[in-house]
Amino acid sequence: MRFKSHMDQALDEARAAAARGEVPVGAVLIAPDGTAFRAGNRTRELNDPTAHAEILAIRAACAALGQERLTGSALYVTLEPCPMCAAAISVARVARLYYGAADPKSGGVAHGARVFDHPQCHHRPEVYDGLAATEAEALLRQFFLDKRV
Repeated sequence: MRFKSHMDQALDEARAAAARGEVPVGAVLIAPDGTAFRAGNRTRELNDPTAHAEILAIRAACAALGQERLTGSALYVTLEPCPMCAAAISVARVARLYYGAADPKSGGVAHGARVFDHPQCHHRPEVYDGLAATEAEALLRQFFLDKRV
């Protein structure tokens, strides 16, 4: 099986989130059959602090597939998942996590809580970081610069 990145789609979702006034984070979950579930942050639109891109993609996949576990799936995210999202990724049994920009302030994978390294974490996905990190970082940087103006 040949690797195919879906980070471009995740970046498209991040751009769409920014256009809605949301923090530009996008996610794409690929089910084992190749079905893609795309989402961008919608916390402000939905008045829901849990409406992060990762959570929305996981919810959509679980609903469409009729199951609470996403064994064998891959998740592409433009920003290192926060602790809440990392915990959801673990509970959903996502097999592989690919993310772009690191998040030293609020990350939960390589920074901060390091959820997958915690002894109470029951499932640790394979983690690959740095995919399209430059583009993801630029989106975030520009979004917050525009907010300060």
